[in-house]
Amino acid sequence: MKKLILFIAALLQAIIAFSQADTVQKITTGRKNSAKQQNKPYVILISADGFRYDYAKKYQATHLLALSKEGVRAISMIPSYPSVTFPNHYALVSGLYPSHSGLVNNAFYDRDRHDSYYMGAKNKVADGSWYYGSPLWVLAEQQRMLSASFYWVASEAAIQNIRPTYYYTYNEKIDIHDRIDAVVKWLKLPPAERPHLITFYFPQVDHAGHMYGPDAPETAREVHFVDSAVNELNKAVKTTGIKANFIFVSDHGMTNVDKEHPISIPAAIDTSKFLVSGDGILVELYAKNKTDIDATYKQLKQEAVDYDVYLKTNIPTRLHYGQADDWHNRIGDILLIPHYPKVFNLSKRKINQGWHGYDPTLVKDMHATFLAWGPAFKKHTTIPSFENVAVFNLVKSILGLQYTGKVDGTDKLAHTILIKKK
Repeated sequence: MKKLILFIAALLQAIIAFSQADTVQKITTGRKNSAKQQNKPYVILISADGFRYDYAKKYQATHLLALSKEGVRAISMIPSYPSVTFPNHYALVSGLYPSHSGLVNNAFYDRDRHDSYYMGAKNKVADGSWYYGSPLWVLAEQQRMLSASFYWVASEAAIQNIRPTYYYTYNEKIDIHDRIDAVVKWLKLPPAERPHLITFYFPQVDHAGHMYGPDAPETAREVHFVDSAVNELNKAVKTTGIKANFIFVSDHGMTNVDKEHPISIPAAIDTSKFLVSGDGILVELYAKNKTDIDATYKQLKQEAVDYDVYLKTNIPTRLHYGQADDWHNRIGDILLIPHYPKVFNLSKRKINQGWHGYDPTLVKDMHATFLAWGPAFKKHTTIPSFENVAVFNLVKSILGLQYTGKVDGTDKLAHTILIKKK
């Protein structure tokens, strides 16, 4: 009976939160495209969360396959480590590895702020001071090019005191047809008010992949939903007369894990000495006193089974997640990384069938999707796998934006798949 009461209470809370979702478009007034920017191309950047690199073929997403056949398809896109949602969505639009952008994980501790960030805390997510770099919409707005967002990680935050001109607070209440209609309305605005960069996000495939696994019919159904919705969006945009460039990406892939034999909290961890952050695919220990690191590290190394133990100073350099890359002092002193397909379960919760977060160089299932079509792209082109931080440079090149700050991506992708301007 007690469990039933708790379940009903949780359900009521979810219903209340859903009914109170903020569905009103936010508009920053007083902005206009400069005369120069009004003549620039248009980019619609779409993310389908958890849309693994092979899903389009695996589940015969006919529209996505057809659209990308007329444009560009990558064998896969390699996410940054850790291969989780928030860091990789931000890597795509900032061109920075998670360790460099400051968004090092879905949840982490900041030693300098004496505070923790986690993706479920709306006040933290909407606080621009947590994010570094210049995401594409900030870059565009700084150069008097308007942008719009129907969801993207950090698009609700005033980064460098700038948000997109048009944006929505994240919720899953707005119907897909209304979301597509909003994009059409944006593109029908007068040239001075029309956004040239639009971000658009789908959560459905990731939800199903976690709950049922990547091979489940429920996941296939959501792939087909996204496929149909992108086709509807593509057709709707054509009615505006705007020849937009579409880039369809995902943040990471998905894989089946050993949910029956999770790894419990190691005995060597003294929670009075360490702040423990993360679970599942990556556990990070932040020492309250640096003198406790060495002894705990040695104990963990001795008892470790089914996982690797690293110091921030000796983690593999390929992950860009060590001391040298920790620009904002947010990576743990000790890191525990499970061997695929194992996962940690420190909180004794129910383990989902599907997971992501593993090292993408070791687990191909972590790889993401990249498809693109439109007037800026070459036709009938297939390219090898590449790192997702290159997408920032690609979009910047299409829109003709300038940036002199540090990024981890290069212009190689743009040079490979864009039609050279005469």
